[in-house]
Formats: sequence, structure tokens, C-alpha cells
Amino acid sequence: MKVYDLAFVCRSKNAGPFQLTIDLMFRTKEEYERVLNSTNFTPGNIASLYHVKPEQVAIKPFERIFTIKTVIQRNAGSGSLADRDVYGSQQHFPLGNIEV
Repeated sequence: MKVYDLAFVCRSKNAGPFQLTIDLMFRTKEEYERVLNSTNFTPGNIASLYHVKPEQVAIKPFERIFTIKTVIQRNAGSGSLADRDVYGSQQHFPLGNIEV
């Protein structure tokens, strides 16, 4: 099963010009915990998907609302010549495709 199969919301957006945030929201605690505790859902694995270093990935769980926020430092600032997605709105696909 993939993250997309469990999360009812999977979206990305800028968190300032140098960070991207991906929000995963779940309906149940079991779905939330399955993703959070998966051996594939790690900063190292996520970093490899986004071509950054593991220390550039932060996983921030919010158990009370069954939400996981993943913050990734961008390789290029939003709006710079090297930027491919000014708003960061199309960056959730690799994360959603992780097998859990």
C-alpha cells in the first residue's frame, strides 16, 4: 500500500522561499501510525526522492489531528532561475508514492 492509499489529503506548498512542506492527513490513527512508523518513511528515503541530504528533511508528526508534515529544504529558492515549481504545489507526488 502507498501513502496515497492512506492519506485523504496529500498536498505540497512553499514554506517560505527556501523550504517545501508536504502535508499528509489521515482519517484514522491506524493509517497515520502505519505511515509514520513505516521503515520506508524516513528522512533518508525521502531525501533520495527529492535529491537533498537527509539532514535537509524534517518529519513533523501531529498525532492529535492525524497529520504528518514533511519539511524539505529546497535546492533552489522559489522564483530563482533554477526553480521548477514556484509555488511548490506539484511536489507531493514522490512522497505519496512511498510504499508503506
